[in-house]
Amino acid sequence: MMQSSASIKVPPTLLAHRYDPGHDAVHFVSADRELRRTIPFLTDENLPDTGSPLVLRRQDALAAVESPARIGFIFHSAYCCSTLLANAYDRPGSAFSLKEPVLLNDLVGWRHRGADPQRVGQVMADALRLLARPFEPGETCVIKPSNVVNALAPAMLAARPEAGALLLYAPLDLYLGSIATKQLWGRRWVRDLLLKLLTDGIVDLGFEKTDYFLQTDLQVAAVGWLAQHALFARIAGMWPDRVRTLNSETLLDRPADALDALDQLFAIESDDAARGEIVATIFKRHAKFGNDFTTQDRRAAQHDAAQVHAEEIEKVVAWARAVADNAGVAFALPQPLLA
Repeated sequence: MMQSSASIKVPPTLLAHRYDPGHDAVHFVSADRELRRTIPFLTDENLPDTGSPLVLRRQDALAAVESPARIGFIFHSAYCCSTLLANAYDRPGSAFSLKEPVLLNDLVGWRHRGADPQRVGQVMADALRLLARPFEPGETCVIKPSNVVNALAPAMLAARPEAGALLLYAPLDLYLGSIATKQLWGRRWVRDLLLKLLTDGIVDLGFEKTDYFLQTDLQVAAVGWLAQHALFARIAGMWPDRVRTLNSETLLDRPADALDALDQLFAIESDDAARGEIVATIFKRHAKFGNDFTTQDRRAAQHDAAQVHAEEIEKVVAWARAVADNAGVAFALPQPLLA
């Protein structure tokens, strides 16, 4: 039931979760800090027992919300330790993170159904304000959207001129290994992703649409990776002062350095001791399941995938490099976070 905001406050424990364009309404669900910390993503699958949503008209919701936090973004191309990095920004008093909020996915779906782009942009700016409600005064909100939101990244950066953004990616061979180990689910996922990227109009690699039916699953995965890589290069070029890029392997090799540079990018106050504690705890656990899982464990899993699918991965990487050369897509992204 739609409610008026006249006598309603929207505390930060209520997450702006869904957008209903038919009623221009926002659905809020209960999700406190501890719940957000323990689940991998802010999706319906992981938020099963949050009670009935509070439904407010968008303008009423904005009126009921106190001053939002400063925002930093972690945009990613999937399977690149983005959830791990988002977990590192659950820092009471200084930062809180949002891992793949569905509210932003709803805007993508609305856009794909033919919504007016200007209207989507207006609602998106308001959605960011509703998401960025700190638990404590002075906290920065670090948002890690799903990678299906990447086409909206330029609009999000334009809407929040104070926001720094990290563009995080995995090397193509490791990305393909991750997809291959997911078997049928992973191979179907990359085809669904490509469909969304095509709908967004950000795939420009010299193929006809019918060509994708003739490509193998890992070729389709490589096309999606290349399309996102090209988008990341454009974004980095548009905002060289507040956008940085990072390879997942560099993050794992130099986590403390990466956190130091990212804290500066996001204007979050911290120190070496605090970052060292994060590296010693967060970076030693599985990002999605919470069990002990070190960098060595991750590398071992990657090695196993490479061994099983080595021939296919090698051939697809060579093919993708030829495609990238023809389309003018560089494998090395500009504006690296770490030299």
